[in-house]
Amino acid sequence: MVVAAYGQILPQAVLDVPRHGCINIHASLLPRWRGAAPVHRAILAGDRETGVSIMRMDAGLDTGPVLLERRMAIAGGDTTGTLTEKLARLGAEALVDALGRLGALQARPQDSAEATYASKISKAEAVVDWSRPAEDIARQVRAFNPAPGAQSTIRGIRVKIWEASAVGDSHSPGEAVISSGQLSVGCGKGSLRVELVQREGGRRVATEEFLRGNPWPDAHFQAK
Repeated sequence: MVVAAYGQILPQAVLDVPRHGCINIHASLLPRWRGAAPVHRAILAGDRETGVSIMRMDAGLDTGPVLLERRMAIAGGDTTGTLTEKLARLGAEALVDALGRLGALQARPQDSAEATYASKISKAEAVVDWSRPAEDIARQVRAFNPAPGAQSTIRGIRVKIWEASAVGDSHSPGEAVISSGQLSVGCGKGSLRVELVQREGGRRVATEEFLRGNPWPDAHFQAK
């Protein structure tokens, strides 16, 4: 039995059915990021590398021994959406390899002392806290793309930020600075240059289009 992104723990009675056991494809380098949202958590944490683990399932949550792993660098522009696609392809290749060599692979027990847990993403986590460093918020934007979308409020208007980058400008947290069609928002350290946004009920647009007719002088994004 092969399981991928099932989202639930199989009971022991099910695990015991297949003669060769149950195998899971997990989108992390176990034991790092066991759990439901390994791709989001890897980006949020600033990990430089991730991968897929082909593991034998047991009654725990992603705790079984690892049969095979494949590693992959996390690119600076990767979002959860783009990285998930890359890992899906890598995982499919790794699964075919593992199944072809199932009897010859040596299972590696996980060291639970090194385990980290990738809990489910909540909508509350998507609200930007502008007192945090710009680098952290830029990772938040990437991690929550395509869902649920990093979001904030400016003058009562809720917006989602889909693309952004950290820059060295220094402004007070939440301060919106508009220049030549570009929008930078002050953070606890540095500023966030916002590049693609979506007004509530609207479509995703480049910041220059978003600002057209809405210069918002001296505006501040609402703190979390």
